[in-house]
Amino acid sequence: MTLLTHEEYQSISASVALPTGAFIDGKSCAASAGRTFNTDNPATGLSLAQIASCDAADVDIAVDKGRDAFELGIWSKLHPSSRKKVLINLAKLMRRNIHELAVLESLESGKPIYDIETIDIPEAIHCLEWHAEAVDKIYDQVAPTGDKSLAMIVREPVGVVACVLPWNFPILMLAWKIGPALAAGNSVIVKPAEQTSMTTIRIAELAHEAGVPRGIFQVLPGMGEIVGKAIGLHPDIDMVAFTGSTDVGRLFLEYSAHSNLKRIVLECGGKNPCIVLADAENLSSVAQHIVQAAFWNMGENCSANSRLIVDAKIKDKLIENILNALREWPMGDPLNPENRLGAIISKQHFKSINIAIKKGVSEGAKLIHRQENKINQKGYFMGPVIFDNVTPEMALARDEIFGPVLAIISVTGAEQALKVANETSYGLAASIFTANIGKAHRMAKAIRAGTVSINCYSEGDITTPFGGYKQSGFGGRDKSLHAHDQYTELKTIWIDVSEDKLVNTME
Repeated sequence: MTLLTHEEYQSISASVALPTGAFIDGKSCAASAGRTFNTDNPATGLSLAQIASCDAADVDIAVDKGRDAFELGIWSKLHPSSRKKVLINLAKLMRRNIHELAVLESLESGKPIYDIETIDIPEAIHCLEWHAEAVDKIYDQVAPTGDKSLAMIVREPVGVVACVLPWNFPILMLAWKIGPALAAGNSVIVKPAEQTSMTTIRIAELAHEAGVPRGIFQVLPGMGEIVGKAIGLHPDIDMVAFTGSTDVGRLFLEYSAHSNLKRIVLECGGKNPCIVLADAENLSSVAQHIVQAAFWNMGENCSANSRLIVDAKIKDKLIENILNALREWPMGDPLNPENRLGAIISKQHFKSINIAIKKGVSEGAKLIHRQENKINQKGYFMGPVIFDNVTPEMALARDEIFGPVLAIISVTGAEQALKVANETSYGLAASIFTANIGKAHRMAKAIRAGTVSINCYSEGDITTPFGGYKQSGFGGRDKSLHAHDQYTELKTIWIDVSEDKLVNTME
């Protein structure tokens, strides 16, 4: 992917059309009550646009349209190879409009354009293509029943699926949800985070242009406590796939229990450990992975390695390498591709991160690095913050801050490191650095987390499932064929083919 210049991105931002309407039944529209809400640019603190603010009435309309389309079979009964072609067309249109999408996302989220152009959108496109290619290559099964019966195990789309998205990776998380959901033949209703609605709306427009039928891919922007709740309680939505905080995830389980027991799949928070043992090799390289793990996307990442659990023998040397690595992470205007750190999503979240930092100081942790905002005092910029002398009982080690804050915990040996790593209510991801691959493998098996990377920081790729243990996840996984399966129902078709039945039929 060829990056543009800062000036070229600024030119696009000055002229790009901002998508602000809901997308229902194949067209952009206002919310039924005519209400709107404001969306800001975190890098400037200024208003960008007024977005349609949907409510329960809009949810009812979208569900009715989605159900009608599903029952008609215009998508659910379409040949899998035909659905594949449409999704590949959508991927092509996203690639053709990549600069527009990247600018829209950067303006609304504060994310660095560098990450959006080189990671988020390319991976989102690949996700759509991967699930599109998989849809006509996944075979159903015949059970081993013997000669007198035939048992087929077939997959069918769930029905009307709602996808509720976070604000930290709007395009990428959208692809993780709609890729398998649409490939399986479902009608999909997307509720984007109120902070980041525009790229989801724009991609819905592109999907319609690509050939996704009316009622199959709809977008309802609005407040979580209104639209999200209406989705969770709706009796004709068959499934909700949610990525966001653990507290909100719990609400969707309650909504399901109080309505139609719809299927719920949750990908929630994390307080992820990075373990560096005394025998870890090439601390300069390790430090680069740690910085990526802790500060990529300004730490607004559920799989961020926000706890550095390091052997005391090498701690000081590793910290020195981390501070050196941070020099390669400039902070500034998100539309400048030279910057690796952008702005925090909102004023409210900026304040909550600062509260966590103050609490860390009050509890006795040692603040050893903090990069001050010297860029735009009206924007919500916050550079990397590093605490040393953190203990497992401190809030810095327990609470998900969801910001550029790294807590360093000293340990002695692998056994203590493993114990500290598992002292959390979360279990999304972890990293281990050691020269002993046998030890690394044993520790990876012992860590209670959905993804464990060894001698690197990684979430895997599209072929590997992503999700968490404990309070980090529930009900399924994103990515891989496992994600595709969770958007389908399994049906058993049992046929009696015994000889006497055949004789009677022939007679």
